[in-house]
Amino acid sequence: MVDRGLLFQEAIAEFEKKFISKVLEKNRGNQTKAAKALGIHRNTLKNKIASYNPSKREIPRRPRQTQKTPRRHLRERPLPQIRRIGVR
Repeated sequence: MVDRGLLFQEAIAEFEKKFISKVLEKNRGNQTKAAKALGIHRNTLKNKIASYNPSKREIPRRPRQTQKTPRRHLRERPLPQIRRIGVR
């Protein structure tokens, strides 16, 4: 790194960026788990990622899980039966 002319702070930032990328890759893009593995708060990790301004290729994202069954509140429900009170 010295032969490339990097300053100490730049070298630390570059190492930190690569290290965080590897930990995120290991945790399949789950930032909460990666922060726990790094021993830092998840907001600190998010701020560090934002400060590096990584491209989407560098930081892997966890794939979304497909929905196997419809959620309970989205299922069609029968309408409740209306009872007439006091009408004959």
